[in-house]
Amino acid sequence: MRVAVASDHGGYALKKELLASLSDLVVEFVDFGCDSEVAVDYPDYASVVARKVAIGEFDAGILLCGTGLGMAITANKVPGIRAVTVHDAFSAKATRAHNNSNILAMGGRVIGPGAADTIARIFLSTPFEGGRHQRRLDKVKDLEDHFADQLDTDVKPSC
Repeated sequence: MRVAVASDHGGYALKKELLASLSDLVVEFVDFGCDSEVAVDYPDYASVVARKVAIGEFDAGILLCGTGLGMAITANKVPGIRAVTVHDAFSAKATRAHNNSNILAMGGRVIGPGAADTIARIFLSTPFEGGRHQRRLDKVKDLEDHFADQLDTDVKPSC
């Protein structure tokens, strides 16, 4: 499994601890930055990871910022991405099993390294169940495709 990882300054310390704690996994992690706690803009990092996952260069992504929220919002703008902010083990398992989420976002100001390690391990090891869940994801994809088509049309104001 190949996992793209990135953080902004708010998630930098957690990212470093998380990558060290996950070193025993048979997983290749590639860190796309940032490289310090100097303030940066989270969309710059979330977009790189989301694009890499969307094109299939990586199997999954992990994004870390202060809360995990901005990273997930940004990543979800990329078609095919199902990014979720997770801060508990149950949600980590459920989102993989039921939603086939492909990017995990967490907040360095919300959880500590122990919880982040547990959540990441569950996220990376839980398989998608398919079945009825695939039907629902197909509907999400249809919605995504519909609005992508709508955005390609010439939009004129109604007034």
